[in-house]
Amino acid sequence: MLTSRRPRTFAARLDSRTESTPLARHLLRAYLSALPTGDRYTDIAELLLGELFANAIQHSDAPTDRLIEIRFALTGNLLRLEVHDAGSGRPSLRPTTPDDEHGRGLFLINELAERWGCCPRAGGIGKFVWVLIAPSPAPISVLAV
Repeated sequence: MLTSRRPRTFAARLDSRTESTPLARHLLRAYLSALPTGDRYTDIAELLLGELFANAIQHSDAPTDRLIEIRFALTGNLLRLEVHDAGSGRPSLRPTTPDDEHGRGLFLINELAERWGCCPRAGGIGKFVWVLIAPSPAPISVLAV
């Protein structure tokens, strides 16, 4: 007898390069496709994962040969994304102006995530930034009368 199981926590380590961002999003799409309601997380989750991954590449003071770890897990009805890097800096939300060409990623994270935060990694090297994402509302089906 086959039973349906939710995927557990997924983790992968990727090169700390801009070219790894599409792979991170692809892995997230594959993870979400195994969830019965995974499509309700996809758009926001891909956007926020891309921002977190880009921040880990651009703002980390870690050596460039260090890998970036991504983790995904469904906790209750919230999707938890984590991006781990070996850098010492912590993200901080800063005000932006309409003329700013950069600096809106954390603003998007703050606006679209249910919650987010930054924690030190086990062992004391680096940090991880996490976000919790609520599912988008289920589409309303219209019944023909």
